[in-house]
Amino acid sequence: MNERERDTLIEAGVSVHREQDREGRLLPPPEYWDLAPEDAEELFRRQVMSREVDRAMDPAGRSATVKAVLARLGIG
Repeated sequence: MNERERDTLIEAGVSVHREQDREGRLLPPPEYWDLAPEDAEELFRRQVMSREVDRAMDPAGRSATVKAVLARLGIG
């Protein structure tokens, strides 16, 4: 895999959206399974950074993940 393909997979995995299984459990992004261990760590680092930016943009400091969980609980 060349660097461009690697970066494309990592960026695709950074998305806030997560697929769920039938029981509602969140699934890792499909791109995760195609990454080498060190690249999976880079994906995680970028996901964390993305969530920090997400929280910084919300007046209440809530990430999209927090908002989704609250909405599922009916607290939202």
